[in-house]
Amino acid sequence: MAPTIKDIAKLANVSHTTVSRALNNSPLIKEVTRKKIAEIASQLNYVPNYNAKSLVLQRSYTIGLFFTSIATGTSSSFFSDTIRGVNSVIDVEYNLFIRGIDDYADFSSIHSKRFDGIILMSQSEVDNKFIYHVVQQGIPIVVLNRQIEDRSIINIISNDREGAFNAGEYLIQCGHKDIAIIEGVEGFKSTQERRDGFIGALIGHGIAVRNDYMVRGNYDMQSGYLAMGQLLDLDRPPTAVFCSNDDMAIGAMNSVFERGLQVPKDISIVGFDDSGFSLFTNPSLTTVKRPIETISEQGAQRILSIIKRPSEEDGRISIKTELIIRKSVRNLLQ
Repeated sequence: MAPTIKDIAKLANVSHTTVSRALNNSPLIKEVTRKKIAEIASQLNYVPNYNAKSLVLQRSYTIGLFFTSIATGTSSSFFSDTIRGVNSVIDVEYNLFIRGIDDYADFSSIHSKRFDGIILMSQSEVDNKFIYHVVQQGIPIVVLNRQIEDRSIINIISNDREGAFNAGEYLIQCGHKDIAIIEGVEGFKSTQERRDGFIGALIGHGIAVRNDYMVRGNYDMQSGYLAMGQLLDLDRPPTAVFCSNDDMAIGAMNSVFERGLQVPKDISIVGFDDSGFSLFTNPSLTTVKRPIETISEQGAQRILSIIKRPSEEDGRISIKTELIIRKSVRNLLQ
């Protein structure tokens, strides 16, 4: 039979309430007593009954990690980086529940008895209804990736507009004037921010924004491949292309190679995200480092902190992007 709290209490000569508090790191228990009880629990190979613990403390020991959608517009690298960042912080004491908001017809199953906290990797303003529901349910929430107006909610974002501006400016500094963009999913905030940053760089340097140089993608490799095909079919193809994420950039590179052309000799390509693949493409991909894993880690740290001790502080945190220069851009001025 598995050891219980009562067995530990008997050996430690304390009440089972003291054992419970000690194992839950209660500040009411002296450190010497806590260590003694922890040693006995370890010797007995005691395993906490989380179902019973949940009933007593009225907690689910479940943290939800939600995306706007897993099936649409979420690249595999973005998805894995997010999970890796959150998982590196969330203690094994918690269950991590992962889902797309678009899987739900309604949010009635999302309530405080089921979730101790929720991390939302938000990609679209359509998520606002979900955020409002979570707040109304009294569930602690941290929103990542997309800026929201409610400053009472912890909101961790990267400066995508600045990153895209720097990418566009770098191409211009390398002598490119015929510069195209492969955009992300329509309606996603990241798509808008990166487009605005890129266009801002062109306008700031007096370069015309051509409609035929703005092609829609879907944040996956296939859409990048198809979009680049459209650009290469133009009477006057661009000399450089800014892709709104690395997956599309990789697809775009393959499209170039299939035409018998070379990157960067015939066309330069810049990505966005600095995913794990970008260093190992041939040539290696110049890209904007957007630390999704770091953002996710901070989001996980914040949700654990809020669960333990709710905070009234201003919740917006901005993390800078960084242009990573590799070998996929040709300098036309040299």
